[in-house]
Amino acid sequence: MSSSAMHRSMQVAQPGGDMSLVQVDTPEPGPGQVRVTVEASGVCHSDAMIIAGHLPGTTFPVTPGHEIAGRIDAIGDNVTGWAVGDRVAVGWYGGSCGHCDACREGDGVLCPEIQVPGAAYAGGFADAVVVPAVALAAIPDGVTAVEAAPLACAGVTVYNALRRSSARSGDTVAVLGLGGLGHLGVQFASKMGFDTVAMARGPEKAPLAHKLGASHYIDSAIEKPADALQARGGAKVVLATVTNAAAMSATVDGLGRRGELIVVGVAMEPLDITALQLVGGAKRVYGHASGNAVDIQDTMRFAAQSGVRAWTEEVPLEEAGAAFQKMLSGQARFRMVLTTGN
Repeated sequence: MSSSAMHRSMQVAQPGGDMSLVQVDTPEPGPGQVRVTVEASGVCHSDAMIIAGHLPGTTFPVTPGHEIAGRIDAIGDNVTGWAVGDRVAVGWYGGSCGHCDACREGDGVLCPEIQVPGAAYAGGFADAVVVPAVALAAIPDGVTAVEAAPLACAGVTVYNALRRSSARSGDTVAVLGLGGLGHLGVQFASKMGFDTVAMARGPEKAPLAHKLGASHYIDSAIEKPADALQARGGAKVVLATVTNAAAMSATVDGLGRRGELIVVGVAMEPLDITALQLVGGAKRVYGHASGNAVDIQDTMRFAAQSGVRAWTEEVPLEEAGAAFQKMLSGQARFRMVLTTGN
């Protein structure tokens, strides 16, 4: 590609608007940047927040997409360690300031100036994207672009949350929800050696939970999650992947001694938890945010070694709008991934 070339991009002209396929100029990467030919881009629930204009700093028109996988096509000045043709992924962490305390501690995903693809710059719902080199994660052999894209956001979110928790191999870990995050959370928990419990609504999800690697399934429509977890001795960790505050709150009493409720699903309503519930048993409730580029790389490496994969439905780039609506409606099973044919 050259600076005079054009490429396809799915753009949203105004907050809450529909996506339209447009042709845009293909930019050259600047200092510290690379250009990636996009092969696959996952459709994440957080794209809704960006499309609605709720993420500060977002300017319109926007090209969404922060689960990006492809190959480096061009490299800007002052970039080392990467070569044209390298297979790379980029997630929610699309760059950071590099000078704040969070960045200096290697915690750039919590940088106040974090650059999220699709908000800070044009995202992955396109044939090409220019990104800071610091945001790149190498895709390991054996992992395709379609498999890598969801791991760059959904995958790193649940894997990183579990590996940074207090749970150790053999401990009881419960995953609340079996959607885009949850179906990966169950797989990772099982492959990490936890006694894995899946929790969702409806008996029809039990076979799915076991296929994903859960040893046990709790149907929250007929069982109280807290009682069911306590019957197993209490959970060391509950990983909450749903967007329902009441469902999250209902698991707190199912935690064991010094147990942790880790929130990765974003609910807008307050959690209903009392201080007594936390003090009794010294329990913790905290949120976890994605991971940086090295975390994404670690996630993909573990997935390659263990066989963890997102269950995906591939859709051509030009059908991004329909794929986004299917994801919003809860009909996606389990991760919609746009493919460009590159």
